[in-house]
Amino acid sequence: MELLKSLCEVFAPSGNEVQMKNFILDYVKKHKESWKHPPKVIYGDEFQDCVLLVFGKPRTAVFAHMDSIGYTVRYNKQLVPIGGPHTENGYELTGEDSKGKIDCVLYKDEDGDIFYDCEREIERGTELVFKCNYRETVDYVQSCYLDNRLGVWTALKLAETLKDGIIAFSCWEEHGGGSAAVLAKYIYETYQVKQALIADITWVTEGVKAGEGVAISIRDRSIPRRSFVNKVISIAQKFGIPYQLEVEAAGGSDGRELQISPYPYDWCFVGAPEEHVHSPDEKVDMRDIDSMLELYKVLMREL
Repeated sequence: MELLKSLCEVFAPSGNEVQMKNFILDYVKKHKESWKHPPKVIYGDEFQDCVLLVFGKPRTAVFAHMDSIGYTVRYNKQLVPIGGPHTENGYELTGEDSKGKIDCVLYKDEDGDIFYDCEREIERGTELVFKCNYRETVDYVQSCYLDNRLGVWTALKLAETLKDGIIAFSCWEEHGGGSAAVLAKYIYETYQVKQALIADITWVTEGVKAGEGVAISIRDRSIPRRSFVNKVISIAQKFGIPYQLEVEAAGGSDGRELQISPYPYDWCFVGAPEEHVHSPDEKVDMRDIDSMLELYKVLMREL
């Protein structure tokens, strides 16, 4: 799990994913020759900070977003949320501006507005993220940004044995999306791929428990085509991989962008559930991590 720890420590809030892009490109460069089927690596200005890995003759694409929630420094020490971070007094934040590294503390005033407490003024426009405190036991892993560094980790572990498929590392998902649509257009028009799995992290709820398997989402704010979701469920059943069915009225992912695109994508969200969502203390059961990776390996072979 050393790779997951390293991923959680990378600074990559929505809109500033370049460090994560460079981390992934460097990781792939170092390891791809040891993978069973080295991929074609696609990136560049036309993809902004996104990265595609193309293996063999792809039939299905896996989307994993690279960005995280965080905050942008406004004026008079005020902070503006990036995405939907959970906010509590005392959260430790980190970042960097032209004056150097930053360590500060978040606090809220009586009106609920968010500010930072720092020994110096931070330049406006600077992004701040939760300070990483990675913890791991035999039972669980806990850290900021398991959403979605665990999805990225799953995709990179999947790449070690993947024969046919596409892995798409996207940006901006936590703050409105946008990049998945660009990738979807390229993938469909270049490879005629129209099936997608969303490697992201969901919530532990009254119906989705920690330790009982990866969540297969029947719906969230969006509703994917049921026949494709049923196919994913039947494969999990056939191979005896622990899973849970999720039904929610809210929430979203890169899957929404695929659904509203002008391309006929079938998609399904498949991800481990976590506690303490969008906080510095996100927590995922190791059994759910295992079942997530195993199901992705089977799905990419069977779909």
